[in-house]
Formats: sequence, structure tokens, C-alpha cells
Amino acid sequence: MLQLIFNPVTVSISCLFILCLLRVNVLLSIIISTLICGLISGMHITGIMNTFISGMGGNSETALSYILLGAFAAAMNHTGLTNIISAKIIKFVNGKKCILFTILILISIASQNIIPIHIAFIPVLIPPLLHTMNVMNVDRRAISSILAFGLKMPYIVIPAGFGLIFHNLIAENMVQNGIFIAKNDIWKYTWIPGFGMVAGLLIALFISYRKPRKYKDIGEEEPKSENLRLNYRHYITILAAFVTFGVQILTHSLPLGALCGLGLIYSLGAVKHSKMDKLMDEGIYMMGYVAFIMLVASGFATVLKSTGGIETFVTSAVNILPSSQIITAFIMLIIGLVITMGIGTSFGTIPILAVVFIPVFIKLGFNTAQSVVVLAAAAALGDAGSPASDTTLAPTAGLNADGQHNHIWDTCVPAFLHYNTALIVFALIGVVLFAG
Repeated sequence: MLQLIFNPVTVSISCLFILCLLRVNVLLSIIISTLICGLISGMHITGIMNTFISGMGGNSETALSYILLGAFAAAMNHTGLTNIISAKIIKFVNGKKCILFTILILISIASQNIIPIHIAFIPVLIPPLLHTMNVMNVDRRAISSILAFGLKMPYIVIPAGFGLIFHNLIAENMVQNGIFIAKNDIWKYTWIPGFGMVAGLLIALFISYRKPRKYKDIGEEEPKSENLRLNYRHYITILAAFVTFGVQILTHSLPLGALCGLGLIYSLGAVKHSKMDKLMDEGIYMMGYVAFIMLVASGFATVLKSTGGIETFVTSAVNILPSSQIITAFIMLIIGLVITMGIGTSFGTIPILAVVFIPVFIKLGFNTAQSVVVLAAAAALGDAGSPASDTTLAPTAGLNADGQHNHIWDTCVPAFLHYNTALIVFALIGVVLFAG
């Protein structure tokens, strides 16, 4: 038990939680937690920093994607297309919260599966809607809960887009460690934790954050209704969006897709060449902080892995597991929560957990369905709620455009409470439901 409590993973991630809750800058919190992790494990300070810096490259493609998508979003905004889209949404919403919520839920879900652009829509769409939200006195914690739901639930349940990647990872790692399952069968069991996320969303919208909350009108204004006809620049921008999507699908490279979209916008004159530097600066300002946190989070994850703390943490926890499937499943879910909160990605957590979890599943008589539910939920836990996850960083980037939305208390804490609790409860329900 002492090995578990004083493990570098436990201590460093606990420090990360505490620092973030005390409103220490997320970037500094991750770096400080990285140093604590390395020092506890006996690493030299120079070795810690070298490992940390070398590990930052693990998320380099993601970071580059965010920068280029930020520039693409700035270009869309410059052409006025964003105002048209936002104005259409505002007109359709007509002051009704339920319509606004429904539109944002559908758009965020589509961004993961139908048109897998991930978080790219958030800095484009959300800031122009802030004025309308302010007029309607919408609690932005409800909007952050919607966005987190749309960024997370679809890949857990739907085997398309990012969901197909997630399901393939689960199937491949289960097969590699001793349980055979077809990739197309994963969704048959992950709908249970997905349903839990639906329950969490409903609680957030209709109980936790249903009361009005007032904000000041700062920066963003409601798009004007006049001159909202599409022109040449808008059509080129729309074409560029489709090109970005198409190139991403064909090449499996989001940075290349965003680069091709930007190239089309500039080469066909939707945006003047003289504006290029300004729009790139705006893109870096919009998404650069998110991108850099992803880089730093990757370095933190590399230090966690290099200390051997993750393996020791998992092994120590498994050694105290009881024979009860329910209690064992609960402990495994907590392990997944701790690891994913530190690493910040569900996708990267699956291989780490599967190595130890699958043999335990086999030993304790978990069937395939139960194994899928626990592994998927354990990997997904923490992604919604981690200060270093794009599931939380992106909503904050959009909702904090006017400086009135706190990353930890208004995004991370609501996501953690509603979705991680729901995932644990419904995963345990799945263990019972699929027993026998």
C-alpha cells in the first residue's frame, strides 16, 4: 500500500491536481509536477529536464495541427464566414437555450465522427456566440459540459472517425494480451459508458447549471444581420474547409489538411497575402497556448513512463485486488483515472493499461464484454477533467475569449464531476449487466 501511496505517479499527479485547483498556471503546474515526479524516483535534475524536453515531441503533430487550425479559424473569421454562421445560429436559436444546446451538441458530435475536425470548430464558432449567451444568461459551465461531451462521448460509442481509432486500439491491445475480440464488436459494449455520459450531460444541463449566470459583454459582439450573403471569399473558404477535411481523410494528417486549406485561401485570394502574417499571429494567439500545453503534457507523460512509476503503480494496485469482480473493476477504473489525468489522453492510456489489466481480467474470470467495458472506461476516465487534455483546453479556449471563463473551475471541475463519476457508475453497471 505504501508503494502505491508514495509512487511517483501518485505524488506527482496529486501535486498537479492541487496546484491547478489553487489556480497556479497549468503550464507551470505540469512542469513543477514533472520535476517532483523525477526527483522522487531518483532521477538527476538534468536527466529529468532532458527526458522532459525530448518527450515533448510526442505531441508535436497535435500541437502543429492546433496552430495551423487556429490560423485557419482566423482566416475564416477574417472573411466574415464565421459571422454568417454565427448569425444564422443566433437567428435560429431566437433566445431559446434548449435550441442552442441542441445545436452545439450536434456540431460537437459531428466534429468527432461525421466531419472529424476535432476541436477546430470551437475557436471559430464559440467566441461570436458569447454575446448571445450573455444576453440569455447562459452559464458557460453548461456550454463547456456540452463541448466536453461532444468531444468525448462519440469516440467511446461510435466506430467512425476518432471513434474508429479508439475502438481499434482497444481491440488490438486486447488481442495482443490474450483476449480475442473483433474491432467491429467494441461498440456493442461501450454504449453503456456512453450512456453514462449522456446521464452526466443531462445532470449538468438540467440540475447543476440550469440557473442563469451573468457575464459582462467584453470584446465579442453579436454578428450583425445585414450583409450576410455569401460572396466569392466565403465560397473559397467553404471549399478550403472541404479540402482540409478531404486531405485529412486521405492522408490521415491533420496538419497537412490544414496547410492545404490555408494554401487554398491565400492562393485564390480569399485573404490578401499582406494579411498572412497577421492571421498566423492570430492563430498562434488563439491556439498556441493549447498547443504548448499539449507539448508539455507529452513531456510529463514521458517522464512518468521513464521512471517506471506507471508499471509499479499498476502492479502495486493489482496486487491488492480482491476476488470480487465489482471491487476489482472499481479499483481498475480509479487506476485508469489517475493515469489518464496525468497523461491527458485516453488513446495513449490504452496500451499502458491493457498490459496489466487483461491478464487480471483473465485470472478473475471477466468475460470479453466486461473486459471491454472496464478497459474502455478506465482509458476514457480523466480525459474529461484533466487540465492537460484537449477535451478541456479547447472549450476553455473558446469560452474564455473575453477572459471570463476559468479553465480549472469552469471547465475541468464540471467535466470531472459529471463525466468521470458517470463513467465509473455505468462501467460498474456494465460489469453486472454482462456477467455470466
